[in-house]
Amino acid sequence: MGGGRPYECSARVVLMGMGADETCGGYVRHQRAVSRGGMEGLRTELQRDFERLWERNLGRDDRVVSDSGREGRFPFLDEDVLAVLASPDVLPLSSVCEFELPTTTTTSATSTLTSSSSSAVGPGVGDKKVIRTISRMLGLGDASRLQKRAIQFGTRIADSKMQGSAKLSEME
Repeated sequence: MGGGRPYECSARVVLMGMGADETCGGYVRHQRAVSRGGMEGLRTELQRDFERLWERNLGRDDRVVSDSGREGRFPFLDEDVLAVLASPDVLPLSSVCEFELPTTTTTSATSTLTSSSSSAVGPGVGDKKVIRTISRMLGLGDASRLQKRAIQFGTRIADSKMQGSAKLSEME
């Protein structure tokens, strides 16, 4: 974007974060589920989110990406990734997300940092913990603390009067 010129991307394929929040505890309701029902409550809420992901979000997000002439890829919905996330023997739920650590929806003043939080301070540690940890390992420390911006709001393509799960026939 140097010199005030618009940047044009020639990439035809876009890596999407779809599924990260639903499978790794990225929503405030996941924190509430832990408060109400512990880790079993969280497991139930994550399963519920994953089961409705196909109806609620994928169609809308595919339309947004297609509207820009791109094709989406969803690494967090890869079968192997989902198999690991669904295997508590391989990856315990407390390694996937840990709401006693600061999240992007809480502040460090209201959260308890423990020695297991590595050197991270502030928001963006406990929610989607496994993704944030791997991001830091790959040298993406700054990005690992960012809060996700929903595609329908970041692109400004969403119609505030239209539900994301609406079928195309309802949009005409």
